[in-house]
Amino acid sequence: MSVRAIGVIPSRWGSTRFPGKSLALIGGKPLLAWVVERARLARRLDEILVATDDERIAAAARSFGAAVAMTRADHPSGTDRIAEAIRPIAADVVVNVQGDEPLIDPALIDRVAGALLDSDGWDMATAASPIRSAAELHNPDVVKVVKAADGQALYFSRSVIPFVRGAPAGFAPVEGQHFRHIGIYGYRRAFLERLVREPPCALENLEKLEQLRALSIGGRMAVLDGDAEGIGVDSPADVPKAEALLRAAGLL
Repeated sequence: MSVRAIGVIPSRWGSTRFPGKSLALIGGKPLLAWVVERARLARRLDEILVATDDERIAAAARSFGAAVAMTRADHPSGTDRIAEAIRPIAADVVVNVQGDEPLIDPALIDRVAGALLDSDGWDMATAASPIRSAAELHNPDVVKVVKAADGQALYFSRSVIPFVRGAPAGFAPVEGQHFRHIGIYGYRRAFLERLVREPPCALENLEKLEQLRALSIGGRMAVLDGDAEGIGVDSPADVPKAEALLRAAGLL
């Protein structure tokens, strides 16, 4: 099999905060089904693949027509699971489509894939949206990113970056300077294979942010502008929030 770009949706049963969330019903349909449907609307992916270690998830994915790759259960991250899943597939570009994002924008998937398909200057691509509130800026669960003038990622942190010297505590975001990371990743295949061979770096261990490993080994990561961060379903409490957003978008 030979494709240029593949979208892989890593999906596992053992979420700490929401076990089995991939099959949690959102508006009567499994969360994973929403993600697969959104990914299928992307025009620059030649194939969509669900990567899982759980037969329940695999059976559900096949029931709504998704291709499935069974992987080991002991992967430390979704990136490692993806690297195993694509081994028999001759893809040039791999897009990690988060399995808990029922409103992932197909156009953003296309832009992430396109950043790597249309230019050989990047090893990875991801996205970020403007931070619009002080609460968001100072929330450690919101990952911030600083980028260079050409869009290259310089650093990711749970802390406020860039820091504003002399500003009062709890200061508001500065327009055009404070960005929230959106968790979608595109990888050039060779770089993905290199990345999963590397052990976690010190900064990654401190911040608990896997993308810092890519920067620590010199990876050039493009940060694309995104309009919104969507919603990640991380706990049962997020289900009604996701349903409300799907209704507002006319999808439910």
